[in-house]
Amino acid sequence: MRRRYFKFNGRKFQFQDDLDWAGQFFDFVLSFGDEALRAIEQFEHDDEHGDLLQQLLDQGLIDRAAGRFRLTPRAVNAMQRKALMEIFTHLKRGRSEGHEARRHGGLGERVEGTRAWEFGDPVSEIDLSATLKNAIRRRVTQRDENETRGDEHSRRLLPLRIGYHDFERYNTESRASCSTVVLIDQSGSMGRFNRFFQAKKCAMALIALIRQRYPLDTVDLVGFASFAERIAEGRLPLLMPKPVTMYDPVIHVRVPFDRSADAPQHFTNLHMGLLQADRILRRRGGDNKMVFIITDGQPTAHVQGDYVYLLYPPDRRSHIATLKEALRIAQRGVRICTFALTDDYWDMDWLGFVDELGRLTRGVTFHCASGDLSSCVMESYLSGRKRKTFIA
Repeated sequence: MRRRYFKFNGRKFQFQDDLDWAGQFFDFVLSFGDEALRAIEQFEHDDEHGDLLQQLLDQGLIDRAAGRFRLTPRAVNAMQRKALMEIFTHLKRGRSEGHEARRHGGLGERVEGTRAWEFGDPVSEIDLSATLKNAIRRRVTQRDENETRGDEHSRRLLPLRIGYHDFERYNTESRASCSTVVLIDQSGSMGRFNRFFQAKKCAMALIALIRQRYPLDTVDLVGFASFAERIAEGRLPLLMPKPVTMYDPVIHVRVPFDRSADAPQHFTNLHMGLLQADRILRRRGGDNKMVFIITDGQPTAHVQGDYVYLLYPPDRRSHIATLKEALRIAQRGVRICTFALTDDYWDMDWLGFVDELGRLTRGVTFHCASGDLSSCVMESYLSGRKRKTFIA
């Protein structure tokens, strides 16, 4: 083997970790949210990291608005694609592609067989071979009938004329559109064991999958803690769990909606999250509708009238309000999937609540560690799994 030697130019050799600097930047933002962008602002006055800041600006991953750095749409899209590729690298082969219906339709892949073409069917799906056979068969039948009547002029097959009833089209799989709402727990405990980091990556990968593979599908994001709000796609990478601000062993707080900014934010109001999901799905027109719940604990808050009740330890009133709303949604044909993060579970009442939610709504529950969350969500979305699953 030949070797060639050159004079060392003094530059550091780029290892794989150095080449993937953009990926490290994405993970840094996902881990620290707005704090990451504030840290990047300090690079302007740091000679050591000034080149990195310029690279981010040159590649269009960040820009400046009102004196602050922010992520660009290009950066958000790149983070979504990276998350999707990481997930599918670890998914097993042979998983279902999802959304097929057990009937013939006009939006999927071609399958065996043909059927009569109808007005409104796409012209691109016409089977020319079968159409010509129909025209020839009809012409032969007409010729035989004319010969029987003694019509010598109509004995010839040509010219062949194709009529409306001769057209035949390919059979195709029917593809059903799906509208999905992902409820992401932002309570204080989601900051442990990298849970919220994995939840954000999972949601971004789901958005990237739908854009690439299922253009008829939609996905909306709702974050819930003491209150719930819809999350814009561009805000998702910078989102963080709510900080814990109360440590009393027993907490009973009633907060009016107009005072939400003054209330402790770290409770788990799944009830309000489901209310938001229901409003979104009512405006969506998908053939199928799903709610994905990503959480790591029991509900500790619920809505009653014009107030939000924050209750710790978890109270049965919050459980009942949450289960009632979930049942109401399920009765409208919405499929509910719950992903219970069990990295440090010790409260068996919590797992009992998750199982009760699954039984009541006839949905599916996944008991999984945060590192397995993305695979579980993708498998459930693609295959429509309908049974409880435990992942060690």
